Amino acid sequence: MATTDATVPDASMTEPIHQALAGRQLTPGKHYIDSGYPSAALVASSLKDFGTVLISPLLSDRSPQARAGTGYDRAAFAIDFEQQNAVCPQGRTSSSWSPRTQRGTKAVVIKFAKTTCQPCPARNRCTTAKAGYRQLTVLPRQLHELQHAARLAQATRDWQHEYRRRAGVEGTIRQAVAVTGTRRARYRGLARTHLEHVYSAVALNLIRLHAWWNGHPMDRTRTSHLARLELALAA
Repeated sequence: MATTDATVPDASMTEPIHQALAGRQLTPGKHYIDSGYPSAALVASSLKDFGTVLISPLLSDRSPQARAGTGYDRAAFAIDFEQQNAVCPQGRTSSSWSPRTQRGTKAVVIKFAKTTCQPCPARNRCTTAKAGYRQLTVLPRQLHELQHAARLAQATRDWQHEYRRRAGVEGTIRQAVAVTGTRRARYRGLARTHLEHVYSAVALNLIRLHAWWNGHPMDRTRTSHLARLELALAA
């Protein structure tokens, strides 16, 4: 059980969680997490440092072109790490390749020349930047390839079928909220709130063990509002 300030992002807790599990010799082979916890770098480091495969959808490209669904997003460009260039969907090659560190993360900034982009007939599908040229920011080669492969995999039925296991985790979280009220802190201070969370986790474990030992289902069969209305009308 880990308790943090509300401002701590989920992604910053992935490695501490794995370290805590490894310290108790409970390192999982697969860890099913929601999309707030992983990144391409964390997927790679979890496998390397802990032998744990993160099963989680990586966030999709959030560029304006990707959100529009009709433009040339990053995936439309062929990235060549050997030649250090990119080729756009119109077959034009980039003019610069600049490895950088942005907000503590290594990346590569790729630019196309103005003379290439300004007369391009597909410019409106590619960029509306005032600078007059297209710029891409990609991860280093290993992480870029991992990210690309993961995004392709998570669109398949096999991956989606395996990720259904995450529903059990979400069910446990829902039960914790409904039974112990864990979304709302009863005390002030991180230490006291953490103690409250520990007690809630212990209570939840006992409830779930009791249900397992006695063969009780963890959740009731639910009937939707529409189904209840149909039953009422039929009666």
